[in-house]
Amino acid sequence: MLSEIAEQPEALRRTFAELLPLRGEIEALGRATKHVLFIARGSSDNAAVYGSYLLQAHTGRLATLGSPSIATAYGARIDLSDVLAVAISQSGRTEEIVETMRWAADCGARTVAVTNGADSPLATEADVALVTRAGNELAVPATKTYNTQLAALAVLALGLGANLDAGELELVPAGIEETLAAPTDSLEEIVERMVAVQGAVISGRGMAFSTALEAALKLKEACYLHAMGLSYADLQHGPIAVVDPRTPALLVAAPSGPTLEGTVALAERVRSAGAPVFGFGGGSALAAASDVSVPVPDVPEWVAPMNLIVPAQLLTEHLARRLGYDPDVPRGLNKVTQTT
Repeated sequence: MLSEIAEQPEALRRTFAELLPLRGEIEALGRATKHVLFIARGSSDNAAVYGSYLLQAHTGRLATLGSPSIATAYGARIDLSDVLAVAISQSGRTEEIVETMRWAADCGARTVAVTNGADSPLATEADVALVTRAGNELAVPATKTYNTQLAALAVLALGLGANLDAGELELVPAGIEETLAAPTDSLEEIVERMVAVQGAVISGRGMAFSTALEAALKLKEACYLHAMGLSYADLQHGPIAVVDPRTPALLVAAPSGPTLEGTVALAERVRSAGAPVFGFGGGSALAAASDVSVPVPDVPEWVAPMNLIVPAQLLTEHLARRLGYDPDVPRGLNKVTQTT
């Protein structure tokens, strides 16, 4: 897992180089559609959350996460003639996702596959395949495959007309290299302070919400921690009651953007309740409101999730080993999960 975290800058560079030339194909496909339906599970579903916020904020399209059981369990028929169905699967071989993409196409949708499996059914059957270039991933917890999915969704947004600067994507790999080369004192302090806890709340909002969800998933699967990933808005509608001195809050935010102020306010509220606050990103404002903070390079909000997830991946790997677990092979999990 640690080796694959370190491979992310080059994996992202390869993926951008491969996919940016496909913007014309994406644009042509998008002209026949109005809305976007994401089809995914697990880490891929967390990537889809990023895609949903990105498309709605910057392309003016309604984007939503689909429920595969509508296709696989209920067999419902829905008019998807104005829908672009985006199926996301690291392997491209999860039967439920492949079947749901086929169902969407049969209901009239145009289809895009986001996958690391170039010869997978998902890639070969989609109208357009955005094949990420992460290389083989051996550790069960997804790291570089997840981040290259975010890269593919950033390219998807550009192809669908987002008024964003594609040149800003170049900041991401360099930023991750900066994070990987930085001193680990703050990260190790967070590890030591989390060794004895049973649970944690991980929260962000907007573009960073996907990072909160993915960080929580990683801590669950590799550290066996009761980790809740929540929007900070949802957190304040009741679940904040679980945050206490024994239940830290990990708050994630881009260095700028419309959700940063709310994240800082949440940090201050949580600290006033006596709970530890660990900040990832958020610039100097979140750092000042946190007990311990891990800086993330100053990149635009729309690309920040690709940088924000890296400290969370490192925390997971370090904490798992500190607890005596092998993060590469979490108990009860396989690299490809089949659901129906």
